[in-house]
Amino acid sequence: MSKYTREDIMRIAEEDNVRFIRLQFTDLLGTIKNVEIPVDQLEKALDNKMMFDGSSIEGFVRIEESDMYLYPDLDTWVVFPWTPEKGKVARLICDIYQPGEPGEEPTPFEGDPRGILKRVLAEAKDMGFTAFNIGPEPEFFLFKNDANGEPTLELNDKGGYFDLSPTDLGENCRRDIVLELEDMGFDIEASHHEVAPGQHEIDFKYADAVAACDHIQTFKLVVKTIARKHGLHATFMPKPLFGVNGSGMHCNMSLFDETGNVFYDESTDSQLSETAMHFLGGTLKHAEAFTAITNPIVNSYKRLVPGYEAPVYVAWSMKNRSPLVRIPSSRGVSTRIEVRSPDPAANPYLAMAVLLAAGLDGIKKKMTPPPATDRNIYVMSKEERVEEGINDLPATLKDALDKLVKDEVLVKALGEHAVEHFVEAKEIEWDMFRTQVHPWEREQYMSSY
Repeated sequence: MSKYTREDIMRIAEEDNVRFIRLQFTDLLGTIKNVEIPVDQLEKALDNKMMFDGSSIEGFVRIEESDMYLYPDLDTWVVFPWTPEKGKVARLICDIYQPGEPGEEPTPFEGDPRGILKRVLAEAKDMGFTAFNIGPEPEFFLFKNDANGEPTLELNDKGGYFDLSPTDLGENCRRDIVLELEDMGFDIEASHHEVAPGQHEIDFKYADAVAACDHIQTFKLVVKTIARKHGLHATFMPKPLFGVNGSGMHCNMSLFDETGNVFYDESTDSQLSETAMHFLGGTLKHAEAFTAITNPIVNSYKRLVPGYEAPVYVAWSMKNRSPLVRIPSSRGVSTRIEVRSPDPAANPYLAMAVLLAAGLDGIKKKMTPPPATDRNIYVMSKEERVEEGINDLPATLKDALDKLVKDEVLVKALGEHAVEHFVEAKEIEWDMFRTQVHPWEREQYMSSY
């Protein structure tokens, strides 16, 4: 994304006939929120004077401490290209601040997901790392809407991996999404049909962690908006249909210092550095705990099952796609570690925060990963996996939450406020699911018992 000054934004707003500005932020559960203001309030917003009621936002603050400030990040300014020429709408992504004591300046809110990621990045900087780059691969499904504009379970195509139209009827919608994203400054690397019918993927160029997470949230908004224009409903639900692949959000990660990509070392057989191996060791060590954040809803665990290309086991490989972590073949500046378990329901800021915290812990403690697993883990028996030291990822959201709260490194990275409110919300979600009687149960048991 381009870099903007305050003067740039004021000028562009006037030249492009911007009438409204959405001050956007993300709540603890990953939902995009916004306060829309008329353009005559833009200067006040740029002065960091816009306030909102934080007690109404999931995981933020209590009603007796509800006033919060929106601090716009000028680099996130964008004019939505699909809005009317007579009154365009622009967007600024904001950090959340709390009022200070009388006479004191506002301070960053400890439960702001974007702020949490920035705190972990500051820790990386203190360790000598200048950048943590992320290349996300969010997948989504397209379903047809009914006459009332409500989503159905009818897919818009029967295509498969890399199929072309007319099999891939989502191609026109996907192309329009790409065009809108490019108009907003995205560098699109690839766009294609995924494995399951109605499933799609659009890959955009890597960016530093905060910008990459901003891009993910913007991407979700654009995909849903353009899909609706085509009479379709786009969902980032990890497993909307039984019997087909679910939607993941593979995360390609690389760490830099002043010399370049610290994961690359041409002198080793694998051309992976000692730092890369320690980062990998930390990733594997904390994988069971970070799953609660990277796979944060009940439905996430319907995707994390054997047989559908989603990882289920804590292992790594340079070529095998069944483990949790894969090391893509590119080297040099493109050397990276790909974690394959996250799904697009995750709050991207929290997900990248725990992935980085896990890797940094591995570097600090010089963790050594186990040997690579180059066999198809899906065909290994439980005994063989135990013998190889391969653990399972949590099987349910409740299992993952239990692992998270016991992981001191990740709890510290997220902060007690975020962990407490996140776990509380997710335990309610799990209990609602656990106590619900599902159609499958009635089909199985009504006649038999």
